Amino acid sequence: MRKHYHQAKFLLSCPSLKGCPPDEGFEVIFAGRSNAGKSSSINTLTMQNKLAKVSRTPGRTQHLVFFELDKDRRLVDLPGYGYAKVPDHVKKQWHLDMSEYFDKRDCLRGAVLVMDVRHPLKPFDKMMLEWCVSINLPTQIILTKADKLKKGAAANTYQQIKKEIKNHPYVDVQLFSSLKKQGLDELWGRLDTFFGYID
Repeated sequence: MRKHYHQAKFLLSCPSLKGCPPDEGFEVIFAGRSNAGKSSSINTLTMQNKLAKVSRTPGRTQHLVFFELDKDRRLVDLPGYGYAKVPDHVKKQWHLDMSEYFDKRDCLRGAVLVMDVRHPLKPFDKMMLEWCVSINLPTQIILTKADKLKKGAAANTYQQIKKEIKNHPYVDVQLFSSLKKQGLDELWGRLDTFFGYID
């Protein structure tokens, strides 16, 4: 286990970019549609059960949530949008905020795009991927809930996504299961490169 992820702690939550920490150090974002397993993935990689709040109501989280690994490195849990119950004006403001975040946040060093292996590359996922690709941001796609598919079906989805991203050198994909801890070492390794950790 990577000690630096286990020591992650809540830093702050803010409804817009105005409340973000100073634009310095390293930030890695976690983005995903509501119900894709984003909060569970963050809890699994930090080996903490309640660091990121897991909601039974998709679309509940509408803030940027920052978790501090050390004084220079942060995980950022983005709001889980792409869900019908989120009001249109909120979606529109989120889109504007995210566009500005990607354009102006110099400390952004990597992205983890969280997709349910059973429902990958929905319009929201494609939009986030396009943002990442447009600025050559190193990106790890994690196909969550891999335990809910048979190995063959999960492998087929993995290969499908692999083909989709073959022309994007900064993007990689892996299978992941919070329940089975599948893919955890691979995710830790990729995050280490984003954050500039040296073992």
